[in-house]
Amino acid sequence: QVQLVESGGGLVQPGGSLRLSCAASGIDFSIYIMGWYRQAPGKQRELVATITSDVRTNSADSVKGRFTISGDNTRKMVYLQMNSLKLEDTAVYYCKASRQYSAYSYWGQGTQVTVSS
Repeated sequence: QVQLVESGGGLVQPGGSLRLSCAASGIDFSIYIMGWYRQAPGKQRELVATITSDVRTNSADSVKGRFTISGDNTRKMVYLQMNSLKLEDTAVYYCKASRQYSAYSYWGQGTQVTVSS
């Protein structure tokens, strides 16, 4: 059974930092692309950043230079370090595992990030 469990969300002031964690179980990390997505109220879910097991990363232009995705293949963990947070980063952040070369994917339950003064 595949499980993705996010943690680390919370309330932070503009300019602050948070580190999100995603604990994965039930998947072979080597054949999945792990990613962080977010959904703000009234908006569509959007890509934040992705990482492969050989540490190829991709991130949205809106977070480049501020957010960093990383992973630990041994522990099956994925992290999102978020710095210089802005009001518009407020959203529910989801962890996603996408099996390479297939349509299979899995989502976590999400963790709320609120940036507010």
